[in-house]
Amino acid sequence: MAKFTFNLPDIGEGIAEAEIVAWHVKVGDRIEEDGQLADMMTDKATVEMESPVSGTVLEVAGEVGDTVAIGGMLAVIEVEGEVPDDVLEVNEAVAEAADAPAPKDDEVEKRIEVENPDPSDQEDAAEAVEKDKPAPAPTPAPAPAPSSAATDTKVLASPAVRKRAKDLGIDLAQVKPHEDGRIRHADLDAFISYSGGYAGSGPARADEEVKVIGLRKRIAENMAASKRNIPHFTYVEETDVTALEETRAQLNENRGDRPKLTLLPLLISAICKTLPDFPMINARFDDEARVVTRHGAVHLGMATMTDNGLMVPVIRDAQNQNLWQLAREIGRLAEAARSGTAKSEELSGSTLTITSLGPLGGVATTPVINRPEVAIIGPNRIIERPMFVRQPDGQERIEKRKLMNISISCDHRVVDGYDAAAFVQELKKKLEAPATILAG
Repeated sequence: MAKFTFNLPDIGEGIAEAEIVAWHVKVGDRIEEDGQLADMMTDKATVEMESPVSGTVLEVAGEVGDTVAIGGMLAVIEVEGEVPDDVLEVNEAVAEAADAPAPKDDEVEKRIEVENPDPSDQEDAAEAVEKDKPAPAPTPAPAPAPSSAATDTKVLASPAVRKRAKDLGIDLAQVKPHEDGRIRHADLDAFISYSGGYAGSGPARADEEVKVIGLRKRIAENMAASKRNIPHFTYVEETDVTALEETRAQLNENRGDRPKLTLLPLLISAICKTLPDFPMINARFDDEARVVTRHGAVHLGMATMTDNGLMVPVIRDAQNQNLWQLAREIGRLAEAARSGTAKSEELSGSTLTITSLGPLGGVATTPVINRPEVAIIGPNRIIERPMFVRQPDGQERIEKRKLMNISISCDHRVVDGYDAAAFVQELKKKLEAPATILAG
């Protein structure tokens, strides 16, 4: 028997440490070579760590929510026979690169006690499991009635949504889901509002404590740092998108096998055509070096809501893509973010971010800047209202128009209020004259 200390390998350029968001084994378990050991989260992505050897887990680095330095001990595994030389070489190289020499197998003198983990650790780990894998409850739940079980398994919903529906006595099969087929809390709220029978009739939900770990912890840290370090200001302008929506409908009628256009590709294209005259908007600010980098290429961050929290995949070189290419890339990146398959390079390096809540966009928003960027743009909900419209003969007539507010939050250390307003006014002109967006 030999004890192998598995050191956390380098899992990304510039990464010094990673957070434990889930353990797939516990002390005393047997793990096979290439078996899933743990999920580790960096600032950029979640990485699944696999065991390089087969054996029994004797020690783990910590609990869910703890951090482990690159090159530091992640787990100690007792193996039968000798550890392969190539595995030892790679493992020791990782430790040496991190200035933390790996202990040799025959020098491990510390007595390792095999302990049963606290049940709460298993509960915390279960909260970080990737989308669509139901989290195990700490105690078996009573079996639902056959009719309910038969229908609930046919709909897509997170464990939290399923639990809430069960507490309220709602059959998920009766709830209309989002366009992607997944039922969310907002869908339950809408069902309650219109059904009448469930409003206020369900039992009070029990209090629950949720440990802030993984992606939610990163979001909390990033948002706090952004508001703490950046003096935000927000500017909002109303835009008439009637002609833009008519153009979008015409393009969709003749799209063939190309993806259906939403408003987002048109808005992104208009932004890219406006930015060359406002380079201070497409920039990143290095606080420590006190340097602002104004970027020529537009690497557009796209705030995307997932079951695990907000993620920002990046559309590379958005300025070089046409509407259909943008639509396809938006769909691909959104799906990758929601399914947890987005690569680390697809979640970093943005120079400007756009955040849209679609039909939930509200009248106006004050989005928080995605640091170290200096601006973030938020289109709001499209609403129809009567409006005075000047006719070719100079007369004004009241017409029903589609209107949308555009919000932009900027870093006041870098962007002046006048520049932000001028940028949005120029963007407004392009959106109200769609031909300028389609022109080469």
